[in-house]
Amino acid sequence: MLFDGQTIKIEELGDGLVELRFARGDEPVNKLDKLAFDELRRAIDILAAAPGIKGALITSGKDAFIVGADIFEFTALFKETREAISAFVAQNSAILTALGELPFPTVAEINGFALGGGFELALAADYRVMSTAAKIGVPEIHLGIFPGYGGTARLPRLIGLGAGADWIISGAQQTAETALRLEAVDAMATPDILRPIALAKLGQAVSGEADWRRRRLGLKSPLGHSKTEAAELLATAKSHAANALPHLPAAHLAVELLEEAAGLDRDAALALEAEAFGEAAKTQAAVSLVRIFINEQALKKTAKSYAKTALPVRKAAAVGAGVMGGGIAYQSALRGVPIIMKDIAESALDLGMAEARKLLARQVEQGRLAQDKADAVLASITPTLAYEGFDQVNVVIEAVVEILSVKKTVLRDIEALVGAQAVISSNTSSLRIGDLAESLNRPENFIGMHFFNPVPRMALVEVVRGPKTSEQAIATIVGYASAMGKTPIVVQDCPGFVVNRALTPYLIAFLQLVRDGADFAAIDRAMEGFGWPMGPAYLIDVIGMDISHHVVEIVSAGFPDRMQAPASSAIDVLLREKRLGQKNGRGFYTYSRDSKGRPRKEPDPETERLLAEAQPNGKRDIGEAEIVERMMLPLIFEAARCVEDGVVAAPGEADMCLILGLGLPRYLGGALAYADYLGLANVAARAKAWESFGAIYRPGASLRALAANGGAFYPA
Repeated sequence: MLFDGQTIKIEELGDGLVELRFARGDEPVNKLDKLAFDELRRAIDILAAAPGIKGALITSGKDAFIVGADIFEFTALFKETREAISAFVAQNSAILTALGELPFPTVAEINGFALGGGFELALAADYRVMSTAAKIGVPEIHLGIFPGYGGTARLPRLIGLGAGADWIISGAQQTAETALRLEAVDAMATPDILRPIALAKLGQAVSGEADWRRRRLGLKSPLGHSKTEAAELLATAKSHAANALPHLPAAHLAVELLEEAAGLDRDAALALEAEAFGEAAKTQAAVSLVRIFINEQALKKTAKSYAKTALPVRKAAAVGAGVMGGGIAYQSALRGVPIIMKDIAESALDLGMAEARKLLARQVEQGRLAQDKADAVLASITPTLAYEGFDQVNVVIEAVVEILSVKKTVLRDIEALVGAQAVISSNTSSLRIGDLAESLNRPENFIGMHFFNPVPRMALVEVVRGPKTSEQAIATIVGYASAMGKTPIVVQDCPGFVVNRALTPYLIAFLQLVRDGADFAAIDRAMEGFGWPMGPAYLIDVIGMDISHHVVEIVSAGFPDRMQAPASSAIDVLLREKRLGQKNGRGFYTYSRDSKGRPRKEPDPETERLLAEAQPNGKRDIGEAEIVERMMLPLIFEAARCVEDGVVAAPGEADMCLILGLGLPRYLGGALAYADYLGLANVAARAKAWESFGAIYRPGASLRALAANGGAFYPA
């Protein structure tokens, strides 16, 4: 063995061939961190100096090839200066360049995921042979950056400037078929014959049948496009960056980099890449998106710890059908847990089954599910008007009307029918779990399991610990939610939990802005321009005017010292006119259906006349900056109070609740990460400008203390 490191091994294969194998100890995947780069540099030095080597096969000893860089190292790196970051990536990029300039041909055998830096390493090889089961790509844009280890220079030289830009800006994973068609790889093979095909390719290069020296020389040259040609080839990527990624500076920087580097040779393009990467890494989006990645990993770790004591869920039940119940049943059945869907009305069951059929049909239409599989999933949902089979279920999800007395009655009925070990959960959005548990004989088996609508698209499930909920019940629901493909976050019981608790002062701020004369549509435009998927008026229409009113009323009653909606608010006025939002086609906006049956938002001149009652001093223009600040500060302050009150265990959990459950723009990193970005002292100071508008603009004690001491929710 020529080299035996912790992450890399080099073995002789005979006939002058060697295998450089990435095999990272006992860890499940290979990654490019400081240790891996240090060992790769040493391995390259050994290979360059060793006599008699004719060719090298680059392989992985794991199921994946290399999944990319170690993102955990980025948190410290991105705190460095732009120049230091550029120097860091330039140093690592030079190691990959040295790999590609060994005095003999190299072939990368891509057996599984080769993403980010892992794919960039494969790009440095002379040839690539890819398994049909593998995926490749440069997903860095989802972290607010772009490839920094040579990807922006090497990829366009293989597949063309336009296609290379599209891969970089989309961040999408690519199949072997696509990669071969675009010549990102030189051959593909099924997993069983991948190694012999890769060795055959290496043999062709060693024998001279494949001219690897000429290929290297060509890939070092400029792309040969004029500035006009480069601009034309990059037009699609530039449009995508402008239209779809307005809050990701890295997308715009990447297009500019590709355009500027098109006329440069490879080495000059690599130098330019490192410089631009340093600039991208210092943007708010990059810091925030790396923070989200870290928070997501923490949530996965927590869920895994609960899984150790979770009871298996082999069959479930949902009580309450309709669109929500149908979505829950679909998600459970799709992920392999059969489910009973119970309701007291045949029409509600029909609606729930129709929802499940629609969602399955979409999966089939998109090629994600075969028709026979879809039929089997649907068959594992049992609609019923009775409680038949409830003695066989492990988990029940109550999702009936949001009325305390009704829910208590239904929960008592369920408890009398299920087994002693069954966990009963409530999908309540705002009622306290402790209040619902009062009439139950086994409150230790009762818990909140709050889904968000539409269930298939919204990742979050708030797992709400009641005053007497057992650890095993929590573990079981966390495990079930994870099995359903959701992200469970365990929260403490309080009015509104995290998402609706933080949403309530945000909506109160909106209602106050309307009362002060702001145009609701202008507020929507300002918040959507800030990055929200929908403005607050549109959000209320989607949630439902009645449900929004109920949530604000219930949560405000739980925190009367600081939450109070204005009298005769816009919601009050429109609700009185029976304008319920999308559910009946009239809310702040009106809604028609497009060709696929999806609701299409349209302005309604009548809304302005109706809202005159909610604007006692008439209309006035309020600037976007004021709108954004008045909307965001109450959200920040309530999220901070959730941490202060122990509703969540850490700032990252509060932030992920709002990102996954409310659609908070990801480039912010979360409400508390955004507060850190603004500076807590500045946030506290700006609150004073709006304190006359109510207590929602009063920060809690913990935020004030952090601000006074120069602290942060995410300290360095």
